[in-house]
Amino acid sequence: MTSQSLTLGYVPGGTPAKWARIWAERHPGVPLELVGVATADAAAAVRDGDVDVALLRLPADTSGLAVIPLYEETTVVVVPTDHVLSAADELTTADLDGEPTLLPLDDVVAWVDAPGNPVDHRPETTKDAIELVAAGMGALIVPQSLARLYHRKDLTYRPIVDAPTCPVVLAFPEGPQPELVEEFIGIVRGRKPGSSRGQAQPAPKRTAREKTLAKQAARAAAGKVARKPGRAQRGRR
Repeated sequence: MTSQSLTLGYVPGGTPAKWARIWAERHPGVPLELVGVATADAAAAVRDGDVDVALLRLPADTSGLAVIPLYEETTVVVVPTDHVLSAADELTTADLDGEPTLLPLDDVVAWVDAPGNPVDHRPETTKDAIELVAAGMGALIVPQSLARLYHRKDLTYRPIVDAPTCPVVLAFPEGPQPELVEEFIGIVRGRKPGSSRGQAQPAPKRTAREKTLAKQAARAAAGKVARKPGRAQRGRR
């Protein structure tokens, strides 16, 4: 590894900590720079070279990029803590029928025919929409990570069991990758230390004759130990 660095972009609610920790353990001399990127700009940031790799949500314009699926986020609805919907542990789309809902301009769920009645005003961002939920203007449907990111004591969220999930992927430019990017991809894919290039060759297997000779030597050594006289035996001679 060289003294270069690797830049990892991630969208709001993205959780790069696990891979950053593993990277730091395996490559302490190579900094991993974490850069927050707006959801709408994440794919372009990779294409333009602003970041080397990025955690981003689908759907997104991933033309020119290769992607590795990471996980599927649960879709939830955010409501005030005293809202009637907070009484249940989980909800269905039918529970949201007729419910006023907020649809921010940076919406990432992309749920066609989502339940509820969208209010006329569209807040600029999800963070702005959270403020409006607290003001009682409507409910907000988001990935669970965003509900956690913008958590407030006066708000809560419930999973929507029949809602589409929100896929999160690792994106990087198509084609051959620099060594550092390949190393990070290996970490994301769960490759163990030493399983990449430069892995030490395994010890050669012993032949059948070598195994037989080793067993015979072990038995002979065991026999000598068993026949070795103790003090009492030597005293009788």
